Order: sequence, then structure tokens, then C-alpha cells
Amino acid sequence: MSDSPQASPPLWRQLQLTAAALASIRAGVSGSVAFEAVEPGLRPGVQALGFQVLRWLGRAEALRRQLAKRTPPPAADALLCTALALAWDGERSPYEPFTLVDQAVEAAKRNPGTRAQASFVNACLRRFLRERDELVSITDREPVAQWNHPRWWIERLKRQHPRDWQRVLAADNNQAPMTLRVNLRKTSVAAFRQGLAAAQLPSVPVAASGLQLARARPVSQIPGFAEGECSVQDAAAQVAAPLLLSGLELRRDAPLRVLDACAAPGGKTAHLLEAAGSAAIEVTALEVDPVRARRIDETLARLGLGAKVVVADASRPADWWDGQAFDAILLDAPCTASGIVRRHPDVRWLRRESDIEQLALQQAMLLAGLWPLVRPGGRLLYCTCSVFFEEGAHQIEAFLAHNTDARLLPSPGHLLPQSGMNARGVPDNALGDHDGFFYALLEKLPR
Repeated sequence: MSDSPQASPPLWRQLQLTAAALASIRAGVSGSVAFEAVEPGLRPGVQALGFQVLRWLGRAEALRRQLAKRTPPPAADALLCTALALAWDGERSPYEPFTLVDQAVEAAKRNPGTRAQASFVNACLRRFLRERDELVSITDREPVAQWNHPRWWIERLKRQHPRDWQRVLAADNNQAPMTLRVNLRKTSVAAFRQGLAAAQLPSVPVAASGLQLARARPVSQIPGFAEGECSVQDAAAQVAAPLLLSGLELRRDAPLRVLDACAAPGGKTAHLLEAAGSAAIEVTALEVDPVRARRIDETLARLGLGAKVVVADASRPADWWDGQAFDAILLDAPCTASGIVRRHPDVRWLRRESDIEQLALQQAMLLAGLWPLVRPGGRLLYCTCSVFFEEGAHQIEAFLAHNTDARLLPSPGHLLPQSGMNARGVPDNALGDHDGFFYALLEKLPR
């Protein structure tokens, strides 16, 4: 029996699976679910191709409109756009454009669902190879092709971030870095960084206890991960726990009561416990989804931490609250995820403009429901991974207008992807390369 490594799957097969994932996403399935459906051995390669397709889908669809007068059937269109997204820019293409075209046609021939359109796919892609420069130049005039975001998204960013909208859109189309949060209960940033360096994993310090890797690696290759010495968490997300706990009295003899209101998968819950150090802290982690709640338990178990995990709806305190006020509440509210498009490139194509208003109503309801649970002198940290004002600055402005017992403490406000600071907030301690977030730290005034 040969013990040689298994041959890589042919490119045509990877293109088939990538196109199938794209078709699912177009039908409303999240990217994580679509790629999870791919068999494990093929998943990493297909997801890498799929992410690139999603980052350049606006360009691909514009090119397809130039090549075909009518939209082809969904499966054929997904395969055609997959090939165009991967091949349109030779410098970014993972394979030679000619190879991609050849293998895309082979993928069409080998799939019963696209076999009838194989000649059509071949004709479109061969024409694309002949006229690529001219076709790309024509599509340069279309904003959706140029920026690879829906038109409504582009226009909203233009209005709300007139100085930064182009930089935000460009950042969304880049691969996000892999950033670790060091578990200070088990090691120090300096010591952990030395361990990474010894394993040929160079890194740079970010945030208060973070390290950004020069190149992403599977967590199985990160020394100390399995032992709970670190977690994967973006630098902007690492702001939450230290910001909420800053200014509160941490003591060993009097536990601080903290609520993480929308806690799954448990990264911020764990960070709260780590940031408290040797001080006494009791953290309740709420999650409405039982499946996602189990991920909180898994996260805490790996890190050697403990919290009370409760499956409940944060907006309905009567169902789970014991009546004892909290010293601090972390509300990482459900949102459009418009700030983490670098990590989830499907988000831009799944969201609708109407989602913003619906999510803003849910956020307001959560704020209104949780604020009475904060003790006088206590704090609530509201955050979203969104760049839209409706889910950030405007939400907090409305809350303050209706709650005279609330005071806004110095907070970062809107952190834009790769932005180092917000001119209207406070410096964010050299976070480096990070996702988009919004933070507002609210203090309840004594009666």
C-alpha cells in the first residue's frame, strides 16, 4: 500500500463546489452554512476560492452582463460568475485565467445540472479571455463592480462616512489578519510571543493583550492554543472587556456581578474573566440559541474558566433575572455585521437595506430591557460590529435622549476597519489592523 499523500482534487471539482456554495448564498444561505456543507477534505480549498469569489462578485456579475444578454439558469450563472470573479484580474487570480476557463468548462460538462449550458459557458469565457481588458474597462464605470458591494451599501457609506467610505470598502475586500488574545491568567504577552517566535510564527503586539500573526495558521498549529493560553479574537473585539471593567472596583472579597447579554460563542465572556485577573467576578452568559450556548461552554472549558451559562432571551429579563442588579452589562447586540465583511464576505450580498431598521429596533429593545438591571453607579457597554450609524451613534443618541439617568463615558465610538482612532472619540490604543466596531460605555447615575 502506498503511503504517499493523497492527490489534490482537480480544479474543476473545486470550481463545482465553489459555484454550488455561491448558488446557496444567493438563495439566502449564510456562507458558514454553505461552506460547512462541503466535505471536510475539500472544504479549506473551496472556502478560500469562495471567499475570493464573494469579494469580487460585483465585478463578476457586471462582466457576466456584458457577456450574456439574458441571465442563465442559477447553477450555470453561479459557475460562470465563479470563474469570472477568479480570473478577471491576473494579478489576484489564484490560477492562470486560461486554466480557470478551461476547468470551469470542464466543471460545467461534468455536472448534470449545468451540462446543457456547457457550450454557453465556454463561449462566454472564451470571449472574456479575448476581450478581457476592454470588458474590465467597461465595467469600471459601475460602482458595484468597482467596489464589490451592493449599491445601497455604497451610497449609505458615502453619506455617513464621507471621508472614509472608499477606504472602508477597499478594506472589506482584503483578507483580515489572524489576531490572538493572550490569556493573562495563564501566561504573559511577552512569553507567549516568544513561544510563537520559536515555532516560526512571527507576530506584533496589538491592543492590550493581543498578538497579530504575520500569517494566518490553523489553531492546531498555534502552540498553547489547546492548553487555553490564547484565543482567536480581532483587535477591535478585544476592546470590550477592558473598557467595561475600567473604573469599576475589582476586589477579591466582593464579587463583581457581570452580565454578558448576547454571549455566544463566548470570546468576550472569557475575556471578561481573564481581564478580572485574581479579582472576584461572577459572569452570567446569556444566549438565546441552545446550540450556540454550548459553544460558550466549550470556549470556557478550553481556557479553564467558569461562568453561569443561561439559555434565555436577553430582551425578556422576567424569564431569567433573579432581581439582583448587575455591576456591569456587556451588550454585544445583533447587527448587520457590516464591520466584519473582511471575515464574512457573504454578509454584503445577504443583507438588505431594510435589515438595518429592523435590527435597530431589536437593539433599542435590548437596551431598554437591560438598562433597568444595572445598579446605580454601574455600567452598560453597548457594542455592535457595524459601521452604520443607525446601529451605533444614532442608537445611543436616541437612548440618551430617553434615559436621563444615563451618562456617556469616554468611548471609541465607531471604529472603522483598519482605522487607528476615531476623531470624535478617544484613541483606541494602537489596535493596528482590525474590524469595524462601535462602542458606547454608559454609566447609570445615582438617584
